[in-house]
Amino acid sequence: MCDINRRQQDTEDVFTLDIAPPPGYPGFAPGQFNMLYVPGVGEAAISISGDPQDSYRLLHTIRAVGDVTAQLRNKDGRSHVGVRGPFGKPWPIEAARGRDLVIVAGGIGIAPLRPVLYTVLSDRAAYGNVHLLYGARTPRDILYQDELMQWHRQGEISTTITVDAAKPSWKGDVGVVTRYIGRVRVDPENTVAMICGPEIMMRYTAGELLLKGIPMRQIHVSMERHMKCAAALCGHCQFGPYFVCRDGPVFRYSDVAPLMSTAEF
Repeated sequence: MCDINRRQQDTEDVFTLDIAPPPGYPGFAPGQFNMLYVPGVGEAAISISGDPQDSYRLLHTIRAVGDVTAQLRNKDGRSHVGVRGPFGKPWPIEAARGRDLVIVAGGIGIAPLRPVLYTVLSDRAAYGNVHLLYGARTPRDILYQDELMQWHRQGEISTTITVDAAKPSWKGDVGVVTRYIGRVRVDPENTVAMICGPEIMMRYTAGELLLKGIPMRQIHVSMERHMKCAAALCGHCQFGPYFVCRDGPVFRYSDVAPLMSTAEF
């Protein structure tokens, strides 16, 4: 069992757990996940949302949607949680070196992409233009807003944050995130795109990126099918010929595009 350093409430239904890594934890790559477990309740696959270079803490940004995550929401700095991992195929950070980057997130999909941003910023000169487009339901649902805007003001990352709905006091963009892909200025053949969010959002985003001339093989998506064992044994996360826990969660869009319209049962 691992110590929880602190719990931060990010929005009404989203919180972040700061967990001390278990002994011998090998570190993680952006896009990987851990299995967090609560004895007597169960475990859940949760993306790691912190800095891969931080060996002292593991951050997991979580939406409370089930029994396990509801129990995790009640944890605090005096609590413990089980950790297994890391698991999964990460984002293609090394393949993106020397190229432009387009990062598109919807809702809590920003969490698995945040480690990408940390990695890029730690060696900013190794990448070309970096564009982040992030869509949330309302201004109150925006995650990491201060951090993202700080990076934007520093000129490190071109950032567009948009919401589905807002009061007149909101001075930012309103509308679905795909609406703003036209703002992106990149060399299509030399661009790597990374997308995480609801499947319908990822399909439409990939379609817009294809229209900009970015090759399908250079577009990557993170699938969120239900993962139970993290070892490709239980079959819960089977996705066509793939198991998301083993073969993903990050996939080339060219490999999964025909499957993404198939509903999960």
